[in-house]
Amino acid sequence: MNFDRVEKIAEAVLYEGYMLYPYRPSSVKNQQRWNFGVLCPPSWSQHENGSDPWMMQTECLVKEALDARLTVKVRFLQLVERTIGRLRNPGQELPPHQTPEFDVIEHLEISGRVYRPWQEAVEREQLSVAMSLDSLASQPAATLLFPAGQEIEYLRDDHGVAIAVIVRRWQTLNGSVEFGVSPLSTAPNGEQVARVTVRVRNFTPFSPEPNGGREAALPFSLLSAHTILGVERGEFISLLDPEAEFESFAADCQNIGTWPVLAGDGAEVILSSPIILYDHPQIAEESAGNLFDSTEIDEILSLRILTLSDEEKREMRQSDQRTREILERTEMMPQEQFMKLHGVLRGLTPFHEEAP
Repeated sequence: MNFDRVEKIAEAVLYEGYMLYPYRPSSVKNQQRWNFGVLCPPSWSQHENGSDPWMMQTECLVKEALDARLTVKVRFLQLVERTIGRLRNPGQELPPHQTPEFDVIEHLEISGRVYRPWQEAVEREQLSVAMSLDSLASQPAATLLFPAGQEIEYLRDDHGVAIAVIVRRWQTLNGSVEFGVSPLSTAPNGEQVARVTVRVRNFTPFSPEPNGGREAALPFSLLSAHTILGVERGEFISLLDPEAEFESFAADCQNIGTWPVLAGDGAEVILSSPIILYDHPQIAEESAGNLFDSTEIDEILSLRILTLSDEEKREMRQSDQRTREILERTEMMPQEQFMKLHGVLRGLTPFHEEAP
């Protein structure tokens, strides 16, 4: 099952809200991030009386499902804490598995570039391939396990001497992907239909502090979690606009924290995301790349980026690799590309005037 085309849509979902315009950590809009598809640890969810979920569920319909086979991919972001430290022994560089002694600092400027603490993210996924529907109910849950770790990056002065480090750390994440299928049913037109269930759970241990906030739970959470389902020798039924004979089956599907839609050209793939989409969503071919803010228009965001002050652009460029790429791409965009962002007509249909 080839998910390449659908993953371009999923990529936009994955990074929706990663950092909002004006793409600076100091801006008010970026003081609270990670607002979509967050699956918190169960202890935090209980602490918040369920307002922050620890589970999401996708239910969808497969038609002609007697010998169909299902492929499921779960994707999410994991938070990576970025710390800046000044080396206590400048010039000392240890092997990758060892951590040098350093003092945590709030910022460091080297050769005109400023380094600050930040919350980055790394992509994670779990893939379950070609599972037959008739055995789905007995399929063991797939394990989500990503051990804790860290990376050390040395920062050197103009003479090449290591004087500081960037330390990137992430916590252990532990969860599961569970599968289920209802007994095959027969629609009024005689076609066989099955209801498929995929549950994603976060089991990561976490001990909330009495006065601690949501920020403390995020390193132990699945961020921007979403599911992609593909079917062979079968096809999915739209839950947004089902055919009349499947309406009752569609109404019985229970989706929790997610919104499944048909994706790609046909009915063989479903994208189930925490963001409401329509069937067969597409990224406009005129778009030059991800801007992390699909509620805005590419042209407006691009023009706004160009009007940022030099100091604002400096902070944007130095805060995060992904936002630096946005800035560089926008500044190098040719005029012809900007004209394409202004608008395009698609899907024109002839107008038929009704008879009086």
